[in-house]
Amino acid sequence: MFVCAHSGACLGGYAMAVLARELLGEVLRSERIRQGRTLREVSLAARVSLGYLSEVERGQKDASSELLQSISRALGVPLSQVYGSVAERFSEVDSRQAALAA
Repeated sequence: MFVCAHSGACLGGYAMAVLARELLGEVLRSERIRQGRTLREVSLAARVSLGYLSEVERGQKDASSELLQSISRALGVPLSQVYGSVAERFSEVDSRQAALAA
């Protein structure tokens, strides 16, 4: 289920304007939590500061393609899979927004 806490613009529980970095962060955080890993563990493995990784996960910072590759490697997940999950979430949001507009 999509949570619109980051965008601040919600209608009926759904985001009106979704930023790619928010969905990307949600995907990365979901995978890290699914693996039972801490921010510290992943930040050390990815060689990125804990604070920056946290901001990326919360959708507050845009991450470079190099950083995203490093994080996905640290998680043991292909970057293509991460982007695929983001695309699926965009599709879900688009469907919900279309239903609300109808």
